[in-house]
Amino acid sequence: MAKKSKKQQSGGTPATVALTAAGVTYTVHAYEHDPAHPSYGEEAAEAMGVSPERVFKTLVADVDGALTVAVVPVAGQLDLKALAAAVGGKRAAMADPALAERTTGYVRGGISPLGQRKRLATVLDASASAHATVCVSAGRRGLEVELSPGDLAELTDAVLAPIGRA
Repeated sequence: MAKKSKKQQSGGTPATVALTAAGVTYTVHAYEHDPAHPSYGEEAAEAMGVSPERVFKTLVADVDGALTVAVVPVAGQLDLKALAAAVGGKRAAMADPALAERTTGYVRGGISPLGQRKRLATVLDASASAHATVCVSAGRRGLEVELSPGDLAELTDAVLAPIGRA
């Protein structure tokens, strides 16, 4: 079993550890997760009092056999055709949830685009660039990080593309 850093032992997640290590400015937002809420992302936006257009969900898709991370606003949906095109693929489908959890090291509803167990190709919806800051999962349900979309794109080596739809 891997040894946890002091930061992780004191409640940090791999995502916050990665942000701290990179020297990026970010804010952590914690809220009480309600397991009965129908949408993790909408719950986060409501709990933080942030517009759903600024809160982004992390989805894992299979593009031509390769797992790919899509980061889109919780107010909309992922356009699978646009995701495939953004990474030069032909066909995309949502990944098996258990495979997504094993590969990223996070549980569904808490998958962060940051600090994943295995680095995957990442596409950030182009709408993120319209905001000074965006919120993404910090690696567990009820925990979000707010950071600039530029920092998010840089730390995940993300391609910016219009992959979300209303």
